[in-house]
This record gives sequence, C-alpha cells and structure tokens, in this order.
Amino acid sequence: MSLYQKIINIFTLIFTLVLSINISFAQVNFTISGHVQDASSGEQLLGATVWCEDISVGVAANIYGFYSLTLPAGKHVIMARYIGYEPQRFEVDLTNSVKMEINLVAGTTLDEAVVTGDAFNKIEDVVQMSKMEIPIDQVKRLPAIGGEVDLLKVLQLLPGVQSGGEGTSGLYVRGGSPDQNLMLLDGVPLYSVNHLFGFFSVFNADAVKSMSITKGGYPARFGGRLSSILEINMKDGHMKEYHADATISIIASKLTVEGPIVKDKASFMVSARRTYLDILIKPLINKANSNNPDVTTDPRYFFYDLNGKLNWKISNKDRIYFSAFKGQDDFGIASEESYGSSSSTLDFGLDWKNAIQALRWNHEWGPRLFSNTTLTHSIYSFNTGVDITEITQQNDSIRMAALYNSGINDYAGRIDFDYAPNSRHYVKFGANVTNHTFSPGATSLVLDFGQDVSLDTVIGPEDIHSNDAFVYIEDEFELSDRLKVNIGVHASTLRVQDSSYYSVQPRAALNFRLPKGYAFKTSFAKMAQYVNLLTNEGLGLPTDLWVPSTARIRPQQSWQVAMGLAKTFGEIEVSLEGYYKAMDGLLSYKEGASFLFSLGESWEDQVTQGIGNAYGAEFLVQKKYGSTTGWIGYTLSWSNRQFDDINSGNWYPFTYDRRHDISFVLTHDFSDKWTGSAVWLYGTGRALTLSETTFSAYVPNGAEQGGVYTFTAEVPSEKNAFRMSPYHRLDLSITRTRKSESASRHLILSVYNAYNNLNPFFAQPDEDDDGNPVIREYGIFPFIPSIAWRYSF
Repeated sequence: MSLYQKIINIFTLIFTLVLSINISFAQVNFTISGHVQDASSGEQLLGATVWCEDISVGVAANIYGFYSLTLPAGKHVIMARYIGYEPQRFEVDLTNSVKMEINLVAGTTLDEAVVTGDAFNKIEDVVQMSKMEIPIDQVKRLPAIGGEVDLLKVLQLLPGVQSGGEGTSGLYVRGGSPDQNLMLLDGVPLYSVNHLFGFFSVFNADAVKSMSITKGGYPARFGGRLSSILEINMKDGHMKEYHADATISIIASKLTVEGPIVKDKASFMVSARRTYLDILIKPLINKANSNNPDVTTDPRYFFYDLNGKLNWKISNKDRIYFSAFKGQDDFGIASEESYGSSSSTLDFGLDWKNAIQALRWNHEWGPRLFSNTTLTHSIYSFNTGVDITEITQQNDSIRMAALYNSGINDYAGRIDFDYAPNSRHYVKFGANVTNHTFSPGATSLVLDFGQDVSLDTVIGPEDIHSNDAFVYIEDEFELSDRLKVNIGVHASTLRVQDSSYYSVQPRAALNFRLPKGYAFKTSFAKMAQYVNLLTNEGLGLPTDLWVPSTARIRPQQSWQVAMGLAKTFGEIEVSLEGYYKAMDGLLSYKEGASFLFSLGESWEDQVTQGIGNAYGAEFLVQKKYGSTTGWIGYTLSWSNRQFDDINSGNWYPFTYDRRHDISFVLTHDFSDKWTGSAVWLYGTGRALTLSETTFSAYVPNGAEQGGVYTFTAEVPSEKNAFRMSPYHRLDLSITRTRKSESASRHLILSVYNAYNNLNPFFAQPDEDDDGNPVIREYGIFPFIPSIAWRYSF
C-alpha cells in the first residue's frame, strides 16, 4: 500500500468516526440555518455570531455568511450580532428544522456594543489563536502615505508582522519570508502583491469587505505555506441600490460602483484604481527636452488594478459568485539622441502583472451540510528588457536587444464542506488540486549589425509543470464547558519531473477556560510548501523569481507550537502569545549568485537549501468598536538561518530578524463631522552584511614603463553582523465629513513621518573626514503631507 493510499484511508477513517459519533447526538435535535446579511445591502456578514442564550451555545457564520445551529426541540431565544451592527434577538419554537435569513442593521452604538460584547465569540471563547482581524472601516481611517490606504501596511502594525523596509508593503511573519505567506483574494492565491516596487500593495481597500491574518495554529483547511494565511474578501455588491465611491489622492484615483442586476437576486461590484505619476511628470519632461532638442527622454511609470465581482442567488439553496482581479505595473525609459546624420535610441522597460479569476458555487445540501465548489485561474508574469538601435551616417542599422521573461500560471479546483451535526461539533473537510506551469526565466537575444548574418534566439530553462493536491478534515468540538478543541489533518502530495513528494500534516488547537474568565490556548501545526521565491533579501523588486520544488529541490517544511492567554476586559481584548517555529528546506541563492540574465547555468545550480528557526512573544491590546478604537502591540522575537554554502556554514540572523517591535494605533470620532487617527511605531534596525576590513595588493604592471598595479579588496563581515539604526515614526490623519440624505463627502488630511525622522532605507561603508571607517545610512521618506478627497453616494 502506497503512502498516498494510506493518507486517503486515514482521511476516510477519521471522517467515518466523526459522523458515527455525531449522528447519535443529532437524531433528537432540530436545526436553524440560513445566512446572516446586511439588511440594507444584502452583503453577507462572514463571522457574524448566532447564539442561543438559554443553553449557551452558538456558531459563527462561515465566509459566505452561512450558519447552522442545531438545538433541542422547543422554544429558544436566539441572539445574532456582528461588529458595527445592531444586535437582533428573536424567539424560535423548534418542532422541525427551519431556514431563517437574519438581516442585521448597521449602526451599533457604544452602549449596545458593551451589552452584546458579552454574548459570544469573544477572544477567550474561540479555539483559534494567532489570528487577527481589523475592520475595513477602521483601516480606511488610519494615516496613509500619499493619502493612499494600504491594507498590507496596516497589517505591518500588528504583533509578529514586520515590513521589509521603509515604505514597503512586504510581510515578514514570525521570522518567515514573503513567499511563506499565502495571500488569498477571494480564495485565489496571488504571487505578487506589490505596486511601485513594493511601496504600495495591490489591494484596493474600497473593493474589500474583510481581511484577516493567521500566524499560527493553522486549521487543517489551510496549507501550502509556512508562515501565514492572509484572507482578503471582496465585496459581493449591493443587492438593493446603486452606490458609488470615488477617491482622489496625490498618488492615485479610484472609483467603485456596485448595485443590483436583479434586485435581491443578483448584484455586481466593479472597482478601478490608477496612478497618474506619468501624467504629472509629463510637462516637466517636455520642458527638459525643449532645452536640448538633440536629446529626447521619455520616462514612464504607472500602475493600475481592476476588481470585479458578480453575485447571483439562483435559488434558496444555491448561489454563484464570479470574481476577477487584474493589476499591472509598467516602468521604463526611452531616449533618442541625434548627432548629425546619425542617431541612437535606447528603450528600457520593466513590467509585472497579476490576474486571477474564480468561479464559486455555494450549495446547501440540508440544514447541516453546506458546500462550496471553486474553479480558479491565477497568473503572474514579469518582463524586463533593453533595446538599443543606432543609425550610422551610412544609414546602416545596428540593433542589440535582450528581453527576460518569467512567471507562473495556475489552474485549480477545490471543494469544501461545512457539516454541523450538533451544537457541540463543527466539521470541515474538502480537497484541492492545482496544476502549475512555472517559467523560471528565458532570455531573448537579438543582435543585428547590418550584415547578412544576425542572431535572434531564446536562451534559458524550459517551463516546469507540476501538480499538487491535498485533502483535509478538521473537527472543532467541546469536550466540556471549559475545554474546546480543534483537531485535524492536512495531507498533500506533489508530482513534478517524475518525482513525488508526500506530506501528512497534523493540526491541533486547544482552549481551556481558567478561573475569572481567562483562557489558556495552545496549538501545534505542521506545514509543507511546494513553491519558492528566490530573492536577494534587499528591496522587494519583482525580479525575484518564483520556482517550484523539483526532483533536486525538496519542499520547504515547518512545525510551529504556540501557547498563550486571552481575556476580554469590557470592550478591550488582551492576548499574550509565545511561539517557536522550526523550518527546513529553505531556499536561497548561493553567495555571489544571481539568476537574472544568467545564460549558462540552471537556477538549481545557483541555489542552496538550509534550515531556520524563529521564536518569540507577542502582546496585543485591541479595541475594535466604539468612538475610540485601536491597539497596542509589542513583539520580542529572534529569527535565524543556516546554510552549508552561506557564511561558512555558520548560523546567522535572518535579514529581517528584529528584536523589538512596538506599535500604537489610535482612531477617535470627535463628532459626526471630525475623525482623527494616529500611528506610532518603533523597530530594531534591520540586519545587514557590510565590509569589515580592507587590504591592498600589488601586482606587476605590464605597461612598458614597468612598475606595479595597486588594488584594494574588501572583506565582508559575518553574514548580517551589522544593524541599521532603529526605525521609528509618527503618522497623523484627520478627516472632515459632510453628509446629506444621498451622499457623503470626506476631506482627508494626513502626515507621514510627522517629526521628520529620516529612517534608513539602505546603508554602506564609508570613511569620515579623518579616514576612519563609518557606516553611512540613507533615507528617502522625510515629513510627507498629503490630501485626499472622497465622495460616496
């Protein structure tokens, strides 16, 4: 019997045992089920809670707003609630199973939030740990560079989540690297989430309904990455009325439109965003060109993204969604120089793009069984090249051109089931299969010197095709009034280049209620990852290369254990967590290696694999609702790496090993018209490798006059032995809102780096005036004021 067959047998056995145990509970009960949605728009409220007050049991709606609560026959008082909405209390008399759609009205007051906050789903009630959610309305009120709200930059303010550098939107979670984050937009993986070389993310906040990040204790339904799961869900579209939201900032403009196609049955949402840096600098470039008519320079840069979604309720038990996203960056420069009857042109370009599509079908098989079937397509491509043409006085043409292409193309199918046999158990199970096509990089060369013989060829590795699949099952259940458990298994396989890999990944999480309302939580998760990002550990340029595990490159693997305490004090959630994570199969370039335009070697010959670990503690105090919201976060952490071919095989700190991270985030409603927000953060300086010593050498000079030739060589330090200066800054924002019966207008003023601390962006060794070695640090973001205007109707 093969290992894969054993995995399937384990999956079947666990599922059969769970059903056989649970059926005995379900036979004398009835079920209330349906969807929790916004009363005015029909938007599904994922995570809304439905609580039975008289027997103190409840459930949370899944990501499609579906809930299923099984109760004993008889009368019960039910409470439904969601942050930012008025709670709804009603009575049911269960003599059979009933379907009930729950419509909640937006506009919870502070007092109502305090009362309903004790109902259900507080941080100490849930089994899941290491997961954080920030309401999108709160995200939009925080200060933003250039007035452009960025979801990933907000996540960087949370404990355990770090940025890649000043102004960038990369995520480094609990000592991991960016490729170890599973970025899901409506359930579809995105491989590049950056605009403007990492300074902005591709996620348009106006098109987003919710976001959450899970850093550990991963449920069995997730897999494929080692460090985090980022879930971002787009708006479904207003089912009843047409609405639009337009924003103009100094960086970009965006427009979101949503409304019914068929009222209460089908809806749409479309959102578009584009920067206009190219338009703003065009007059300056034209002015510069007019001063020198023999030289023309035309730089270009812009990015855009498009989001769209269709939502069709085809029956009481069936709903279809179609989601799409496309984002692209285009950067380049073209120049032309004339000298007499000769001329030369240079065209350099660099562009990258993402595109995804997802078709989903929700079906309710009964009051206790819900399924979602998904077909997805995801594509990422990166292109860069240079084209040089020269026209000689004899009118001969000489051309030299090189174009580099890389990317990844995925097709996937997935099915997930939610089964709620009774109020004490909630079972999830499903399967997924993905076909990958990796293009690890091909270089097209054109050499034409006006002769009979020219060169036009493509050099580089062939595409790599792989298939991976997984099955999973998990059950969240109560063992007693004080003990809740989530246990599951995620089993995956990869087939690539006539080689196969298998991985069985157990998952477990526990919540034990202590006296005085405290909860002790602990979790264990094993993960495997079959895709890798080759990166230079510097600025997050899209030249980083996505490659698969192959017959020579084994998959990345990790295991993580975490434990902590949690409690809600009135409106404030408090949590303290400690974690340890061990990683194997990490991928990195060998010292001195680079893949871009490397024609003679396979990328597999230029990489090395090693191990790593990360450990630390995280503290979070968070208030999500009321006139004053925000959080305070602190992280104490270590992250290390070891590769046989790097740093002489010795352990060294990871580039983004950061000992201390502190963040203070505050938003406050001063009145119906004025809202303010402030963010202050501090972080230990980034680790980096610099030259530690230099020496001079003398060699014979071959010149006729004799003598010697002198050169100076630099000897690098131990890997990441130096640290940049600590990072800290203060951001401020204030918003003026004017509302009418049908529209609202918002004027947003913000300041990035309010006290003008020029944080280091990069560093290099240098000498002072006396010739002594020093480290020079260079920053790029001083005090930056910005203004944005938003109009909604």
